[in-house]
Amino acid sequence: MIKRYTRETMGRIWTEENKFRTWLLVEILVCEALAKIGQIPKKAARNIHKNAQFSVERINAIEAETKHDVIAFLTNVEEAVGPDARYIHLGLTSSDILDTAMAVRLREASRLVLKECDRLLLALKRKAVTHKDTIMIGRSHGIHAEPITFGLKLALWYDEMRRNRKRMEQAMETISVGKISGAVGTYANISPKVEAYVCRKLGLKPAPISNQIIQRDRYAEYFAALAIMASTIEKMAIEIRHLQRTEVSEAEEAFSKGQKGSSAMPHKRNPIGCENLSGLARLVRSNAAAAMNNIPLWHERDISHSSVERVIAPDSTILVDYMLGRMTQIVRNLVVYPKRMQQNLELTKGLIFSGQILLALAKQGVSRERAYNMVQKLAMQAWKNNKDFKELVLNDVDIRNCLKPDEIKMLFDVKAQLRHVNTIFARVFDENRKTDNKNKGGMYLD
Repeated sequence: MIKRYTRETMGRIWTEENKFRTWLLVEILVCEALAKIGQIPKKAARNIHKNAQFSVERINAIEAETKHDVIAFLTNVEEAVGPDARYIHLGLTSSDILDTAMAVRLREASRLVLKECDRLLLALKRKAVTHKDTIMIGRSHGIHAEPITFGLKLALWYDEMRRNRKRMEQAMETISVGKISGAVGTYANISPKVEAYVCRKLGLKPAPISNQIIQRDRYAEYFAALAIMASTIEKMAIEIRHLQRTEVSEAEEAFSKGQKGSSAMPHKRNPIGCENLSGLARLVRSNAAAAMNNIPLWHERDISHSSVERVIAPDSTILVDYMLGRMTQIVRNLVVYPKRMQQNLELTKGLIFSGQILLALAKQGVSRERAYNMVQKLAMQAWKNNKDFKELVLNDVDIRNCLKPDEIKMLFDVKAQLRHVNTIFARVFDENRKTDNKNKGGMYLD
């Protein structure tokens, strides 16, 4: 009897050996089901179960002549089984085997992706907790905005990656269907009971309806989920690349002993891991587009999707599995520079608190337009003349008529701006805490 796939690596799933092993498993289960409902002799099913085997080399040799991989496979198995091989593939079409076996392999691939996703989530959570209070500047359009913490940035990635995991779980369920329904899905030569038996044994669900194939919207969802996950990884990679820029220098990939950054410039420490991930994400996204183009096929099926899937199934699953593992290592070993973050925070000499002054003036009854103009005028003076923004605000007569000096100084307190960090962390990481459903802000209540 053929043995099921044993997990080692993602690459093992997509070997020719494992492909034919999974095909053979499906064929054997069909024979078992046919024997149970009395359509083939039980002795024949036992013989097939015992003696069915294949040789990749022999299949390839036969296919060179037949130009049909499933026929080559069946011919090779027949050589091992003997006369009882006439019961193999009885009432089936090639796609009954191809699509059901593909569902098995995609499901196995999904489990590996989910495990790697869990490792990345754990790494992100640990690093986020470590840097929950590591203050840094937040940026919009690449320009200094308001203070955040590095832990918040990591928590954001964690929350997004958790959604990716949920999407992957859903996509795994979507593709976990088999079909043993014949040439155009009508069960003309095979009982639906056979399909039910085979799918149950393989941990799949029977497709409620099929034509010659499982419908490719299922595959499109699967590869789209992989593409979104790859894009999240690239999002993280690009951020690290920006933070590693010489002018920023707030975080960087670990640089190992003996590592070289450039053949020409010995000083270079480049974010090559993250750059690599950015490139790989492009491939995974392009594969998702190819999967979507596989949805519209001619009538009950044509073969235009087949060549695409032979490439994108192994490529996308292997790539995402690798990308998750690589990003996990990058996050675990990420070098963070809190002192540099503090220096960059102070780079604009208090301009990052302009929004606080604007709001305080508005609360004192100043129109928003006038308040904005008052603050912007001082902000531009500070920027142009490299002046301390707080001092300019304290010395401005119009603002002093609205705000007391102590009130102004309090508006430059970074800790006040970050007073809700614990609340955000509780939302992201403490899933067991109760929330007040009536509180639209989602605040956690003790």
